[in-house]
Amino acid sequence: MTLILTRSDITALLADVGEEIEAAVAECHLDLALGRAVLPPPPAMPFPGSDGTFLAMASASAPAGLATVKLLADLPSNRAVGLPVQRSSVLAVSAETGACEALLDGAGITRARTAAATAVATRALARQDSRVLGLVGTGPLARAHALALLPGRSYERVVLWGRHPGRSAELATWITQELGIKASVLSGPREVAESSDVLCTLTPSREPLVEGAWLSPGQHINAVGAPPRPDHREIDTAGVVRCRIVVDAWSTARAKSGEVLIPLAEGALTEDDFRCELGEVLAGVKPGRTSDTELTLFDSVGVGLQDLAVARLLIDAARARNVGTLIELSG
Repeated sequence: MTLILTRSDITALLADVGEEIEAAVAECHLDLALGRAVLPPPPAMPFPGSDGTFLAMASASAPAGLATVKLLADLPSNRAVGLPVQRSSVLAVSAETGACEALLDGAGITRARTAAATAVATRALARQDSRVLGLVGTGPLARAHALALLPGRSYERVVLWGRHPGRSAELATWITQELGIKASVLSGPREVAESSDVLCTLTPSREPLVEGAWLSPGQHINAVGAPPRPDHREIDTAGVVRCRIVVDAWSTARAKSGEVLIPLAEGALTEDDFRCELGEVLAGVKPGRTSDTELTLFDSVGVGLQDLAVARLLIDAARARNVGTLIELSG
């Protein structure tokens, strides 16, 4: 039987398994580094006659016993009609039998695994004495990052900025009241960058919002929000070249990340400058931060293996709790 998990199913399940997601995402990156998982770069399929692109994000994991494909639709024209720019669905099949185990809505999975990957990278790369978290962007991804990064950590305050003042104020109030950490809205990305020990950029920007001159020695940056397109980025070339760069997966970053591809095309970076993967740092194969004054950058493009890790958690939790709809897909 195939399990169907809707967005509302997934929202409820994520509340139950939230504390397990960071560990699952860390483990999938470790599996990739140690050869226990497969992650090909996703093909991009520009849709004729539009600005839309479809990506098939495939992965397979021996420990999870799954192979998955997330079909991601990136449709900028949706914004004009009030629809989400990105939509996705995840198909999960048994690695042993090939049977379709589940079909899952991708929105909640994507936000949760993206924030979890940032938390894993920040734990591995940021200074231990980091006290101020900066958020550039105030949408749902920013809220997910606050939930992933703040509880149980040693941050003393949050500084943030977004294009919409009302949304920025709402997020700051929510962080202060719900998470118990003082949050304040600053006047722009520069002020957030200059005030933070850990900086997360969480916008779909095409042009850089953060300049290298604003960054401070010892800072850790998570570049998260830009879509997986080679002409989109949130950090300028001067900022990227100042940092030790760690990517989620090198082959994906080499194909999709404007954060590194634009500096590469300009001759400011070489491929070896961003060949270090998060899983290699977790496995001790490559170093992460090498000094308290080093600038580190986690270039988070987002990979299908992260979706697989969260899908495995959700499928198991749904079956244990009798959540979702079972159908006879193949007869």
